[in-house]
Amino acid sequence: MNRTDRLYALVEELRAAAPGRRSARRLAEHFGVSVRTVERDLRALQEAGLPIWSEPGRTGGYTIDARATLPPLGLTVDEALAVAIGLGTLGASPFRDAARSAARKVTAVLAEDDARRTARLAARVLLLEAGGRAPAPVALAGALTGGRVVRMRYRDATGTETDRTVEPLGYVGKGEDWYLVAWCRLRDGVRAFRGDRVLAVEETDEVAPPRVVRTEELDIPHGVLRPVLGD
Repeated sequence: MNRTDRLYALVEELRAAAPGRRSARRLAEHFGVSVRTVERDLRALQEAGLPIWSEPGRTGGYTIDARATLPPLGLTVDEALAVAIGLGTLGASPFRDAARSAARKVTAVLAEDDARRTARLAARVLLLEAGGRAPAPVALAGALTGGRVVRMRYRDATGTETDRTVEPLGYVGKGEDWYLVAWCRLRDGVRAFRGDRVLAVEETDEVAPPRVVRTEELDIPHGVLRPVLGD
């Protein structure tokens, strides 16, 4: 049994036993591997977001929420490499922390040989960046997912700093530049705020009202906008 199959089988074994527990030794004997291998696999599953926890002691062991399962990724090396490259391009974006976490989860459920091969290939792909530019604050990621009105300190292209209260509508990414698209209450209209010019971010408790943004309202020169999940 390869590692990927064993990871799925571990989850199903724990689900079948839940709410009971299985010791690492019992699992190791069941799958014909060492206790150390089982513990490593269980850590990988935990890092991938599976609700697995352990209880110490003589009657302790590992258990899982019985409703949980591990969805089959079935990624080829080419697909895993594409995912790694895509996530790597988010290094200056507000989503970089989530991208790093997602990359670890993808790696955790790959077969060992596939994970090593993907890592070797990814090391041969380099991203050309201008450098010297501050990344967009990670707090901006929550501005969209939280659905809340945001207060921020913003420095425009002339160096002028202003306090803005905005209603997040979306993002536009162009290379290292990430723009928060939002309804600006100071300007009473849709504006695009470049991430590296956002100096401070504070999410409020106010729920942002629903608004529709049209691409023609965005003052972003050059290029054509396309959706992330477009064909």
